[in-house]
Order: sequence, then C-alpha cells, then structure tokens
Amino acid sequence: MARARTPRSAPAPRSRWRRRIVITLQVLIGLAILAFGALVIAVYVARSQLPSFDELKSSPNGQMIRVHAADGSVIASLGPSYGEWLSYDRIPTVMREATIAVEDRRFYDHPGVDPVGILRSFVVNYQRGRRVQGGSTLTQQLARTVFLSNQKRIGRKFREAILALALERKFSKEEILDLYLNKVYYGGGAYGIDAASRKFFGHGAERLSLAEAAVIAGLVKAPSNYSPTADVDAAKGRAGVVLRQMVRGGFITQAQADAADVADLKLSPEPRQNSARYFTDWALPQLDTLIDETQAPLEVWTTLDLGMQRDADAAIRANAPPGVQGALVSLDRDGAVRAMVGGKDYVSSIYNRATQAVRQPGSAFKLFVYLAALEAGHKPEDKIVDEPVTIDGWSPRNDSRRNSGSVTLRTAFAYSLNTVAAKLGQEVGFSTVADMARRFGITTPINTHPAMVLGTSDVRLIDMTRAFASVANKGVAVTPYGITRVTANGQEIYRHEVDRSRVLVAPYVAAEMVDLLQTTVNTGTGRSAQIGRPVAGKTGTTTSLKDGWFLGFSSGLTTGVWMGRDDARPVSGLHGGTAPARAFAAFMKPATANRPIEQFETQVTLPEWQLEPDEEAYFGQPDNGTAMVDEDGNPIAAPSRDDGQQAEDDGVPQAPPTQPQQQLDDLIDRVTGRDAPRDAPPPREVQPDGRRDDRRRDLPPPVRQPLQRPLQDERPIQ
Repeated sequence: MARARTPRSAPAPRSRWRRRIVITLQVLIGLAILAFGALVIAVYVARSQLPSFDELKSSPNGQMIRVHAADGSVIASLGPSYGEWLSYDRIPTVMREATIAVEDRRFYDHPGVDPVGILRSFVVNYQRGRRVQGGSTLTQQLARTVFLSNQKRIGRKFREAILALALERKFSKEEILDLYLNKVYYGGGAYGIDAASRKFFGHGAERLSLAEAAVIAGLVKAPSNYSPTADVDAAKGRAGVVLRQMVRGGFITQAQADAADVADLKLSPEPRQNSARYFTDWALPQLDTLIDETQAPLEVWTTLDLGMQRDADAAIRANAPPGVQGALVSLDRDGAVRAMVGGKDYVSSIYNRATQAVRQPGSAFKLFVYLAALEAGHKPEDKIVDEPVTIDGWSPRNDSRRNSGSVTLRTAFAYSLNTVAAKLGQEVGFSTVADMARRFGITTPINTHPAMVLGTSDVRLIDMTRAFASVANKGVAVTPYGITRVTANGQEIYRHEVDRSRVLVAPYVAAEMVDLLQTTVNTGTGRSAQIGRPVAGKTGTTTSLKDGWFLGFSSGLTTGVWMGRDDARPVSGLHGGTAPARAFAAFMKPATANRPIEQFETQVTLPEWQLEPDEEAYFGQPDNGTAMVDEDGNPIAAPSRDDGQQAEDDGVPQAPPTQPQQQLDDLIDRVTGRDAPRDAPPPREVQPDGRRDDRRRDLPPPVRQPLQRPLQDERPIQ
C-alpha cells in the first residue's frame, strides 16, 4: 500500500521578499551607474569649456565698483588690487605649504572633491553643534573664486564640485595651486599673495617669511575677521593655528614653528580712511541680494549726504568723552541713510557700532512701553500713581529715589519715571511690549522679564533709530536703505522702491507718542537736544553708566546716537541727556538748517512740573533710567534710600522748592515759543486747588490739538 506524501510548506513569501530586495538593488545600482555616467559627461563637458591656463591667468581678479554720494560725487572706488603674477617656482615654499596645511591637507591626493574631508567636516560640525569646518578643497575654492559667487545654495555647490573635477582633469596640481595663490581673495581688496604681501607687509610675496606666510594663509577662511588691519590679535592668533597645522602635516618642525615669531611682525601702515567707509562697508554687501551681476564694473549711487556725514563725524568726535566710542545714524523720512558713523576712528577700528554692536538701550526702550500703553487706550493726560512697586521680586526705583504720587503719563515719560513704566508694562503685558518692539524693527532677542521695560535687552542703534523714524512717520514703517540705484555698463540694473504700505500703529497713537517725545526734549531729560526748532526724542542710560543714548527727530530727519566703551565698562558722568544729546544737537542743527521748520501735529504741552520732587530733577542732571539687573540680565531689587524726601503716605507729593521766577519765565518762553517782556514778570496766582499759576497772565496756556480716535474698523494693520 502506497504511503501518502506529506505536502511541504512552500517558501513563497521569502522568495517574494528576496526578489524585491534583488530588484531594488538592481535599480539602485542602475541609477548609480546612470548618475556616475551623467557626472562623467558633465565633468568632461565642463572641461571642454574651461578657458586655458593663460586665459585664466589674464582674467580680471574681481569686480570694480565706484560708489557715489547722494550728490553724485564719488566717495569710494573699490575693486581688486594685485601685484605681480608669481609662477609656481617663484612662490615661496613656505607660502605653498602654509596654504595646503590650513586649507586642504589632502590636496595632492584627491581628484578635486575630497569625500574624506567632507565626511570629516560633517563629523566635526555634528560634534560641535554648529558649522566650524568646511569640506571644500583648494580646487573647489578656486572654482568658486573664478567662476561662481559665494551664495550658499545647493545648486552652486553642485556646480562648484563639477568645475573642480573638470579643473583637475585639465590642469596639473602645480597649475591649480599657482592659479589659486595668485587669484584668491585675501581681504582689503587684495587678490593674490603678492597683493596681500604688499598691502600687509610692504614687500613682494617672494620675500615672505614663515610667519608672514602663516598670516596670509590664515586670511582665506575669513578675510574681514582675520585682516591684520582690522584685528591684529585675531590675525596673529590665526597665524598660530596655521603654524600648528604645518607641524601636524609634517611641513615644518616644532622648532621652526617656535622660531617663527608672529607676535613681532611689523605691519605696513594702513592709508587713512574717512568715516564714510562705515557706510560703504554696511551698504555694499547688500549688492549680493539686490543684483546678480558679479563681473561687469558697477556704478552704485547711495543716499549718503557728505555734508551731513562730516557733521556727524565732527559731532561724535567733539562730544564723546576720552576713551569712549560713539556711533550715529541719521535717517530721512523715507528711510534713506544720510549719515552713519560707526566709531571715532575708522582706521583704528572698522567695527561698525551703528549696525553691528548690540547694547542695552536703557530708558530709550520705554518708547515701546508707552506705544503699547497708548495703543491699549491710554492717553497722555491719564493719571497713574508713581509709587513703590514690586513685580515678581523686582522693585524698580526712580533715578531721584523719590516718588511723586499721582502723575500724568506725560509727566512720567518726560522725567523717565521707572516705576510708572514698570506698572504700564505689567498692565499691558511684557510680551505685548516685546511684540511692539519687534513690530517696530528690533531684530535682536527681547526678554520678557519685568525689567525689560527699562531696556535690559540688547539692541542695535540702527534698529532703534528705525523705530523712532517710524513713529515720526505717523506710524508707517520706515526701512533703512543706503543704495538708490546701480548701473552696469551704462544700463540701470537696480532702483530702490520705497515701501509705504506697512502701518505699524494707528496715526493717532503715533501722534500721541510724538506728544510725549517732544515734551521730553522741551522740559524733561532730553533738554540738551534742543536745536531751536521742534524736536521730539528720548534719552537712555544703562546700569552703572555703561551706555548713553539719545534718539529723536525734527524736520523729517531722525537721528540716533550711542556712546559707551567697547568693553562695556562704566563711564563716569555718561547719561543719555548729556554727551549723546549734545552730539545729537551738534549734528541736527546744521543737518536741518536748510530744511523747512515742521511743526508736530500736537503742540508741546507742559508736564506737571509741580510734581517733580526737587529742583535738581527739573533743572539739573537728566535721569538715566537705570535698569537694575544682574550679570545674567535677570531683574534684581534696587536698594531703597530713605533720605527724608519720600512722598507722603497718602500719595500726595511734597511741594517742590520755590523756583526762581526768571528761570521759570525763561522756560515757559522757550517751551511755548513766545518772546514776552522779562523786565516785569506778572504776579503768580493761587488756583482753587492750592497750586500756583505760573503762566503769564497776558499769554494763553499752550494748547494741545485734539486728536480724533479712529472708528472700530480703522484699527492699525498688524
């Protein structure tokens, strides 16, 4: 009897998965072969289109740019400077080895693109959590220098790799290194090692020592950061890195590296530059985003007013205390930068404190606090109690260490009462104040600690100036710009268009803010900024007198001034209402001299001077708006001072000391703009509420023009 067979289990599922894996691998291999074939074709097509060595040798090293001021005069001619072309055998060995050691140790081993270097840079950057090392080879850098731009785009990196592979197919390693060392940019307009050697050391590249070669080789990574004319210490520090890499690569011994005394290098003196270079250094890099032309010579017309620039430079030099730096930015009503000073001396420091430095603004930041309060419904005449306050453990104090009881917002702003600013910030919300600052163009991070209302977040001068300009522009956003148009070979390739469409706050809010700002200049902390015509502005001083600010506007021109030390050490006597306000006035008087006098929508209204606690606070030193924070920027409670001059318990302030009649009369005349006889001052009258009437009986009091609130559907565009 035949035995029945037991059916075997079919391995069908495993076979199906195996077939899928095999097919997938075959597809991937096929795609890889196609990609490799396409790469080979692309490389050889690019190779066939590359210029010859002699053509590359004679090609221009960069782009010529002529920069014009607003009146058309040429203020700068920028472009390549280069010395003698050095053939490979004339280039010092130390220069070749220093370059290879720091930029591409595997230069003689890779075909133009180095997978090992790319993988190494990826690992290092991942471990550090940021980009600290690149994977580009010397050949890729040469391709980028000669044929491409510095834009960080994937497409550009792919073209760069194709060109690098093509260059390696067409030229020898010696020719590539020769092209590189004679064409790469070393900063300061110098292309090639001979131009760099002459610029920084005053002699040709054939005479470069090991230490000098290390300095020049170290410039390629970041010419502006490591330039000996910009930062000698950074340049020499980078040269030390190059020497260590040369030792590591076996090019020199440790003894030779130790003998190369980088610290004693003698640099060639830099030709004198004027302060307009701060402006051109800020404006010209914007060409990369405005135009695509990278070869043809360019004519660039800018907004810079040379007369204003000279006045701005003189104002900063004359008013900044010894050892203190100063910066100034002045914007026209459309955002055109008319003057920019980034420091007292461009030759000694090209660091632009107007656009690069981030410092605490002190009470100048109250602009955003009061804007938020006005937008929330407050009016300048609204009453608020100036009294001790504690918010989340932070107790701000007024600079006078006094409290004045019930005051108007106008009085609180004019005399920079910190307690009132803190209460307003708490009422509207500290995040709302931060949002207002960002709305008005503050680009730096803003904290939302309670002390932020006193300006504890770092800001840039140009951003703060932009914010004040937007207030002057009736709440419409103002964006600073420096380039008006660009031409190449006689053809216009760019023209600036002003955007007037972005409304930041309703016009009535901006007008009320101007009301407060002009009171500050006329009778408050900014009196030194008066220029004989309507001015609105705000002072700012930070903890321990480290920074002094004044920002204001008049006749369509908005100007911001900052002063302080680069190392953030305190400066005795530096208040926003002293040197910065005086520099503002010294600049604005000539800058607005030929402009029509423009009245603000609201006439200046006197604050409640009777509520000021003492004569010094009214006629003496301006309040510095001190922000009490610790080293980490966290708010701390200020020590109280019981000097017997505190407000009474019921919140009614003490009566101020008697003011000299003539002094008060002069103040009234200056604020109201009226010239009345001074030989027979009228008697004072006592009002029903017990206050004295110090107005002249023959003159009406200053009147604030009424403002119409918008309807509910006329809210500002956010």
